[in-house]
Amino acid sequence: EVQLVESGGGLVQAGGSLRLSCAASGFSFEHKSIAWIRQVPGKEREGVACLGVATLTTHYADSVKGRFTVFTDDAKETMYLQMNNLKPEDTAIYYCGAHLPDLTCPNYEMMWWGKGTLVTVSS
Repeated sequence: EVQLVESGGGLVQAGGSLRLSCAASGFSFEHKSIAWIRQVPGKEREGVACLGVATLTTHYADSVKGRFTVFTDDAKETMYLQMNNLKPEDTAIYYCGAHLPDLTCPNYEMMWWGKGTLVTVSS
């Protein structure tokens, strides 16, 4: 069974940094397109970052460009979202996702999703 499990969320002051992790069980991130989305309860989800591994496409939401970076480790077992210069408006539940390699970003319709990790940024 494929499972994605996020970790690394928490409370941070504005201007600080967090690195979210997403561990995969049941498969590897090798040859997978990956993405992070976020959602504030009661609001629509927002695509944050996307990497299309076979299409060589990338996407970052305008609100996070230059501050967030998505990447995997060399073993392709864990994906990350490095978040710098955090702002209160980054407060949300963050979800990691994975898909087949032919995904073209900014398509955020992923085949597999984690259950989310909460990030709270205080002002």
